[in-house]
Amino acid sequence: MKPEPNQPIHPFITKPHRTFLLLSVPVLFSMIAEPVTGLVDTAFVARLGAEPLAALGVGTMLLSGIFWVFNFLSVGTQTEVGQALGRQEQERAAEIAFLAVLVGFCLGMLLIVVFWWMVPPIVTYMGATDAVHDMSVRYVTIRLFGAPAVLITLSAFGVLRGCQDMRTPLWIAVLINLMNILLDAVLIFGTGPIPALGIAGAAYATTFSQWLGAAVAVILLYKRLSLPRQLRAADIKRLIRIGWDMFLRTGLLLFYLLMATRTATRIGAEAGAAHQAIRQFWTFTALFLDAYSVTAQSLIAYFIGMQEKQQPKRVARVICLWSVITGFLLTGIMVVGQGVFVRLLVPPEAVGLFAVPWLIAAFSQPINAIAFATDGIHWGTGDFAYLRNGMIVATSIGLIGIFLLEVYGMATLEMLWVVTVIWITARAVAGTIRVWPGIGHAPLSGKAA
Repeated sequence: MKPEPNQPIHPFITKPHRTFLLLSVPVLFSMIAEPVTGLVDTAFVARLGAEPLAALGVGTMLLSGIFWVFNFLSVGTQTEVGQALGRQEQERAAEIAFLAVLVGFCLGMLLIVVFWWMVPPIVTYMGATDAVHDMSVRYVTIRLFGAPAVLITLSAFGVLRGCQDMRTPLWIAVLINLMNILLDAVLIFGTGPIPALGIAGAAYATTFSQWLGAAVAVILLYKRLSLPRQLRAADIKRLIRIGWDMFLRTGLLLFYLLMATRTATRIGAEAGAAHQAIRQFWTFTALFLDAYSVTAQSLIAYFIGMQEKQQPKRVARVICLWSVITGFLLTGIMVVGQGVFVRLLVPPEAVGLFAVPWLIAAFSQPINAIAFATDGIHWGTGDFAYLRNGMIVATSIGLIGIFLLEVYGMATLEMLWVVTVIWITARAVAGTIRVWPGIGHAPLSGKAA
């Protein structure tokens, strides 16, 4: 299907690689902005002592887990908006956009109500006691009031990326970070008439910054799409269905990582420390691959909406190419820089257990790249149920592998990372065969040679 006379030719059609990379770079930097916020808070609170820093760790871990579950607001909205704009349905895109924002606000308010009374026992369950417990409860309670802002911003970022506007989320993320840094300095330590609030000041700084970012995001959405004439109840049901599929997929992914960490810790403290260092770096490298996924999702959703027959699979080929290239680059960085990373990440007593698992993780990066790339492809086609099912299969294989290691006394850190590579490979294979050759009711089957 050729573009309508009033629909300009998309730059990807004429310059696919350049367009793909130009869209991906702002996504990467906006994703890096989030962990930067955590690092800044950590740096400020560390000056208060060990107990406030421990409380911050408990609070951020709890809140990150809660908010990550609602990532479907971003992913699902991005696909729906992208496909609507591909069909040239501006009003439909506005309906989806502002419905997602409304749902995000309502879910955020619900989180405040549900978790308000649950915070103290949850913090206790996470092992916090005495002063750390009290500070953690106060931090999380204050941060809960930012929940609606976090979910609104997630939704807004999904809308903007569905519009293939990757720069605005970056600038909003930068604004949130700058405001958070400024308020941290003022509210944690106090200045002039403003008293020092300690870790509560860090919570207030983050919450206020999140609301500022949410307000800016909504204003920019209004300028781009205007308010819709109506909101449809059926769209809420679709978001909930996408949310359930994404919840299961994300939950299974987190569960595998949790069980792998549990096994590493049971091997011994040194193995647990080495595993944590490898896993944290692996999570950081995932940001590079995820940026490609988000970009591919927007492009594929747009071309699917246009009913374009050639371009979606072309996007799929481009993302797989650049993801694999990046995967090999990450492998090279991990191999060549192993000595540097040992000094930065690993305590001396765990160094002897680090080298082989690190290399296993390094050489898995190209496979990991394919897993992330195919995630982005299936997000763009709206194939969320297949992604859920693929994760069920992959995680089942991974958990069986961990179980066998423990039952047969083979649980070493090297073997644990071999099983993790098998888990990654199962995800990559499941994602790939849905596109090439296109098993089942594959959205892209038969659309391109």
